[in-house]
Amino acid sequence: MALLVCIATSLEGRLLHERLSGSTDTRVVCSGVGPVNAAHAVTLEITRQRPDAIVVCGVGGAYPGSGLQVGDVVSADMECYGDLGAATPSGFLDMKALGFPVVASPEPLYNDLPMQVWPVERRAKFVTVSTCTGTDAAARAIVARTGGAVENMEGAAVAHVAHLHGIPVGEVRGISNMVTDRDTSRWRLMEAAIAAQEALLAWMARR
Repeated sequence: MALLVCIATSLEGRLLHERLSGSTDTRVVCSGVGPVNAAHAVTLEITRQRPDAIVVCGVGGAYPGSGLQVGDVVSADMECYGDLGAATPSGFLDMKALGFPVVASPEPLYNDLPMQVWPVERRAKFVTVSTCTGTDAAARAIVARTGGAVENMEGAAVAHVAHLHGIPVGEVRGISNMVTDRDTSRWRLMEAAIAAQEALLAWMARR
């Protein structure tokens, strides 16, 4: 199976580059941070050589009440655009409420984008945002409206492109921090990045 692995930063792919050097069936693309960079990089790779599947690998933050802890590794069973919609005096309106699907066929998809590839057994709903959440109150508001567990900045964009092209997609992230009042001294980015890559490599060895 020809696999395309998307990472946002070099930190999130060091092990992959080391251990997959010379691989003929796996490509690793470093997109840069954010949904536009991720969508652009994946689209370019698809047009160059269509993969059989796409997997995002990286780090993420866990929302309050998710049951996840720093160091855990989890796959996305669903990706969600967490801030794509409209703010109103009565609350947030997602794309379904506005009547604008992000993928129109074969059936309309709005903010929620199903995943089809699960590198690790533990699954949760992931939420993609353009602004990292830095307060406990904001985190709880996102959870209340999305039901999400893990925050990131690229996954929904990659899933979006994959759905447009009819390619199975998955996502695996190591939890680097809890999404609450921002305190980077408590983040464990390196450890989370290594854990996610090790999990993905183990899955690849089994398939």
